[in-house]
Amino acid sequence: MRLPASSSDDKWIEEAASVAVEAPLTIDIEGIDSYTILCSPGDRRAMAVGFMFSEGIIQGIGDIALLSDCIDFPEMMRVRLSNPPQKNADTPGRNLLVVSSCGMCGSTDMQERIAALPPVGNTLHINSDLINQAMALLNDKQDVFKKTRGTHAILIVDGKGEAVSFAEDIGRHNALDKAIGKILLTGKTAKGCGAVLSGRVSFEMVSKCSLAGIEIILAVSAPTSLAIEAALHCGITLCASVRNGGATIFTHPERIHRS
Repeated sequence: MRLPASSSDDKWIEEAASVAVEAPLTIDIEGIDSYTILCSPGDRRAMAVGFMFSEGIIQGIGDIALLSDCIDFPEMMRVRLSNPPQKNADTPGRNLLVVSSCGMCGSTDMQERIAALPPVGNTLHINSDLINQAMALLNDKQDVFKKTRGTHAILIVDGKGEAVSFAEDIGRHNALDKAIGKILLTGKTAKGCGAVLSGRVSFEMVSKCSLAGIEIILAVSAPTSLAIEAALHCGITLCASVRNGGATIFTHPERIHRS
């Protein structure tokens, strides 16, 4: 039921509505742990690969010996690593729940986390025309958002502003993991690319980009203070509030040139 904002008689209107689907995906890593992620149901393989990469469980697709759907449990992905790290037999599996609104949880020392982020390269330089082109491409690709208004999107682009990977999800972090995972599944990396974000930029988003080697972040919304600090440390150019042809560059502006 919907109450129109312009209705003078407060009459309810019965109509169908499209909603974004939220569903659990359990990534069961043999001998390590299992992680249940609340996410959009598509791109399951990319979600699993991107999540493991962002969490430091794998360094690349070559670290995965098996990645398959579970016949008995459709909401589960089975993973076997090529060279799994040794796990203490006395330590039980955690079966962690990662909700769609949450990226990094439980960090004890943020300064240590920031200091541990790897520096990115300095190969990507773009101009304002390419920024506008990338933002327009992101908007054009958000089919699920146009129907539901309930998802985030990530577009990864190369130096020409052309799409390398794209993903939509109910969670910003999930969308970024999926976009990175899609690239890793092809045997390539996101190093030297730029990431276009539909929402705000938090520390964990910068962290994922740093691990992937992404050099420029373009975001529709604002960054947090820790996101700025992290981007400054690892050499990422952070552009936020990118809309209507304008942008605010918070870190490393040398990669951005006027058209």
